[in-house]
Amino acid sequence: MRTAGLAGAALALSACAGGRNFRPVSDVPVRIGGPYTVRGTTYTPAAEPVYDRLGYATWYGPESGSQTANGERFRPDWITAAHRTLPLPTYVEVTALDTGRRIVVRINDRGPFAGGSRIIDLSRGAAEQLGIRRQGLAPVRIRAVEPSEKDRERLRKGKPAAELPPVSGRQLESLRAQLAGANLLESQP
Repeated sequence: MRTAGLAGAALALSACAGGRNFRPVSDVPVRIGGPYTVRGTTYTPAAEPVYDRLGYATWYGPESGSQTANGERFRPDWITAAHRTLPLPTYVEVTALDTGRRIVVRINDRGPFAGGSRIIDLSRGAAEQLGIRRQGLAPVRIRAVEPSEKDRERLRKGKPAAELPPVSGRQLESLRAQLAGANLLESQP
């Protein structure tokens, strides 16, 4: 009896030490959260239903099994991303400005926290699907979207949403010019 009690206690302690209670992948509740500070910069999460920004995307992936900011298990091959202030989860359309390719991504984590014009950290799976994994840093447009329930379900299961047609050449040229203008303004004293 004593041996069984010790074994049970050891099992319970090992579960506490090594195991995490990951939140199931779900779209509810949506979490905005309060202001937080990373490396001396304070970020204030907020709902932005018309979010539309130009900047740069990076990707991350070696953190497999870590806990995301909304409590889910990070899976590098899933189509997810990290953003500093959008609610968790939020769905965004990410457009690669080098190619015009577009995908829908589910934001479930916080980042990027490197300086500069980085506006989103994509999972390795999202970077591969968008075609920017080899680049490491790529110019992008990010827009908040409301995908169909079928696409939401696919993304919650780690699968890509339905394929989107690429952005037209004329619109792509306009987006690139806007980003170049923003970068020029940013670099001036």
